Amino acid sequence: MATHYARQASREKNNPGEVEFPHRKKKRSEMEEDTGPYYVQLQEVEAVEAPSHLTHMCNLNIDQEPFVVRSTGIICTIGPACKSVEMLEQMVMSGMNIARLNFSHGTHEYHKGTIKNIREAVSGFSHPRPTAIALDTKGPEIRTGLLKGGGSAIVTLEKGKTIILTTNLAFENDGTVDKIFIDYKNIIKVVNKGTQVYIDDGLISLKVLEKGADFLKCEIENGGELGSKKGCNLPNVLVDLPAVTEKDRKDLLFGVEQEVDIVFASFIRDAQGIRDIREILGEKGQHIKIIAKIENHQGVRNFDEILDEADGIMVARGDLGIEIPAEKVFLAQKMMIGRCNKAGKPVICATQMLESMVSKPRPTRAETSDVANAVLDGADCVMLSGETAKGDYPLEALKMMHQICREAESAVYHRQLFEELRNETPTPTDSTHTTAIAAVEASHKSRAAAIIVITTTGRSAYLLSAYRPRCPILAVTRTPHVSRQGHLYRGVFPIQFVGPRDEDWLADMDARISKAISVGRLRGFIKSGDSVVMVTGWKQGAGFTNTMRMISVPEESNKFPPVMGTKSIEVIPV
Repeated sequence: MATHYARQASREKNNPGEVEFPHRKKKRSEMEEDTGPYYVQLQEVEAVEAPSHLTHMCNLNIDQEPFVVRSTGIICTIGPACKSVEMLEQMVMSGMNIARLNFSHGTHEYHKGTIKNIREAVSGFSHPRPTAIALDTKGPEIRTGLLKGGGSAIVTLEKGKTIILTTNLAFENDGTVDKIFIDYKNIIKVVNKGTQVYIDDGLISLKVLEKGADFLKCEIENGGELGSKKGCNLPNVLVDLPAVTEKDRKDLLFGVEQEVDIVFASFIRDAQGIRDIREILGEKGQHIKIIAKIENHQGVRNFDEILDEADGIMVARGDLGIEIPAEKVFLAQKMMIGRCNKAGKPVICATQMLESMVSKPRPTRAETSDVANAVLDGADCVMLSGETAKGDYPLEALKMMHQICREAESAVYHRQLFEELRNETPTPTDSTHTTAIAAVEASHKSRAAAIIVITTTGRSAYLLSAYRPRCPILAVTRTPHVSRQGHLYRGVFPIQFVGPRDEDWLADMDARISKAISVGRLRGFIKSGDSVVMVTGWKQGAGFTNTMRMISVPEESNKFPPVMGTKSIEVIPV
């Protein structure tokens, strides 16, 4: 089958209007690239579902291999530890679905080089491996200035002593143990006596004692070493910073130019922030998915209006854990994931998931439980930050994340989950939505090995994902960005179809169905005799999905029997 992909890609170059896949000299065989614990995952479709959630939990067995395919997407932050083409290739093979670029650091030239490396790594495979690129904005952050002595200088703040926070630009590059600069001009207006100020991810805490024209006199409640340009948080304070800074605007336009697939919008406080970003992206960037990062109390309070406007949500627990009490973070996480599941929008859980793997080859037990619980809560994706960007063990962290997610998904009680999601669905639903619900229910009742959906815009696949089928959703599309963005949604395995269009639409549909079954076989998802649910439209074009079929996977052959048309499709075996 891998040879078939290569031939399809070759034919593609002669078909105007379709995407080319340039291939550099490969360093491995096609058989080698189609192996590994991520690419090939066996599932046990006959595994009997328990009659209740409690019985399901009682039946969990640590000596049993996971019986499901890993459906949760994994986002990896790309940095110095993993930006080489060779390492990126290994990460794609090991299960990286979305590559995140953090625009809080690095120049446009640096990120342009990283994007080039990602695309070169992906193009090295013999058939398309959809891998999305996400731009994470810096957002309206508050930071301290430079210390006297430069960027490497450090001062030690002692508990009980006082310190001046000033907005006077004369001290921007001249901070001392007694006075440091804060780059938020209106901080004097928005804080009051007794307000707490957190610096450097909350490691240093101050309490405001006195306000002046351009300064705050503070008591050091918790001291420590302080360097230059550290982040500053003001819990329970309504800041008036713009949702999109000038730097963000330039970065977003750069992202449009580089054709990124996703924007992670930092420090979103209300729906207007999302609308502002959409306006900047413009018509050229209208296909880019905007994921709102909820990082402060105001964002949590305005969650529903943000969810309505955004394409998805990221539970960004780093700054959130400073802005709200630490013991409340898990409640915010569960609330946001639950509301996203109910709305059918993707949700990402992020920050410090396997933090100890920055410097150690194994995570702590608390970290593995944290990742597993995010999956059990219902997250569509989980994210690695410093673990892959700057860590000593980027590949090991990714593989560990894959293993934890797959084990956790075996503990999901899908029957109850589907019933709850269906019961929460407002009625009436349109034809595509109704078909998606029926297809997921059919997949449960038939114990289908997969749901195959033919999609143009991706909407049919996203609706299927919203009802959390136990089996993988093989989403076949000709649209490159739709295939890459599919990784945001749990259970969606995008397949970019690069074969030539058949003038006979029914035969063209059968070619895409054949492709999905062949990929399913190759990856171990599907075997001969398995039941598969098919979701298609009734005519050519987007917006016509209304048909569900059940088929039995035929024996392997060089001819694939017609499903929709009247003629068999030639299949070139592996």
